Amino acid sequence: MRRSWFLVLLLLLASPLAARADDPVPADALGIDLEGYPYPYPVFLLPLGVDHHEARMAYMDVAPRDMTQGDVTQEDVTRGDVTRGAPANGRAVLLLHGRNFPASYWAPVIRALAAAGFRVIAPDQIGFGKSSKPEGDFSFDRAAAQTAALLDHLGLDKVDVVGHSMGGMLAARFARTYPARIRHLVLYSPLGLENYRRFVPPVDPAALYAHEIALSPAAYEHYLVTAYGLAGAEALVAPFVALRQRMSASADYPRWVEAYVASYFAIWGQPVVDELPLIAAPTLFLVGTDDHTAPGRPFAAPADQPRMGHIAALAAALAAKMPDARVESFAAGHLIHLQDPEGFDRALLAFLRP
Repeated sequence: MRRSWFLVLLLLLASPLAARADDPVPADALGIDLEGYPYPYPVFLLPLGVDHHEARMAYMDVAPRDMTQGDVTQEDVTRGDVTRGAPANGRAVLLLHGRNFPASYWAPVIRALAAAGFRVIAPDQIGFGKSSKPEGDFSFDRAAAQTAALLDHLGLDKVDVVGHSMGGMLAARFARTYPARIRHLVLYSPLGLENYRRFVPPVDPAALYAHEIALSPAAYEHYLVTAYGLAGAEALVAPFVALRQRMSASADYPRWVEAYVASYFAIWGQPVVDELPLIAAPTLFLVGTDDHTAPGRPFAAPADQPRMGHIAALAAALAAKMPDARVESFAAGHLIHLQDPEGFDRALLAFLRP
């Protein structure tokens, strides 16, 4: 994945988005570490080393809410998030985000879990959100080790894990590497239920970089809506489109794009599907019937493209091979917790509470 600065410069000069010397910086521009972009809860930074370079992992650490202290509202009770006076339960839930989303999008899930008595840890993986964007490849094994280091830092030996989209692949790798640290595993609209290398040939990193750095907001919105089965729910992706557009005005945006491209090659080149049947932790798949996400599908042969991304069917087939797994489906796409928040919270809490 590493490229010379000369190649990067050539690609930037060829890009329609390449900044000119006299281009003004928009007032709402953001740095690629989302400096100044508000998260729903306080953000902390954990120093970590990445390839002998210093980096920092951003994370939210949200304490359980207590109705007796006014932290839990009657609305929480009405929604079924918590019973009146429910105490903290002494457990923690780790939320692992997807590739196109900062950890802040977990806000409604954090609220429901904290109201139900759980401590909630929601990190931005290195390369994403408010965390550092080091150069080089992205590795699920390294990300799992970094996540374990975060839990060590917080004094958490065992957690419930919820992994969404790309975070589902990371959750699977974490479960395989640190099985004793997981109580329950939730694979929510997960990627990695098939080996994308079976269908998608290698892609030139420089060509993918050039495509991503030149991507317009309209094209990015179209990608999210079509890839994630969100037709009719375009408003849900608008904040993420706006966030990327604001970062594109940063002088460091090329480095963000490099990190984004690196994560594609991890999804494509580090499959987890054959490891899923080896996971012993109680596992729940939460999937949308409209979700047909398949990274790399545009690069696959036309005859193979329709065979990819059958998330609900793939989840059912894999759950049948696992020691303790089941599937719950929703009439939704890739973002169930935003499309059907009450249904999502109900299913998640029912699984985690035993």
